[in-house]
Amino acid sequence: MKASELREMSDDQLQANLNNAMETLFRLRVQSQTERLDAPSEVAKNRKLVARIKTIQHERAAAAST
Repeated sequence: MKASELREMSDDQLQANLNNAMETLFRLRVQSQTERLDAPSEVAKNRKLVARIKTIQHERAAAAST
């Protein structure tokens, strides 16, 4: 998901996507420790998605406080 798509979402949608991405990342990490992953690049993709969402949330919080 691109940052431009994430910026169009509401705060609630962003939070739901963040929760989903964190859950997926956790499952991928556990799976990578217990067995082989089908696509190891998925871990990095999910980490970047979490970072994008948190960055956008931080930007919105900073804009709201000023």
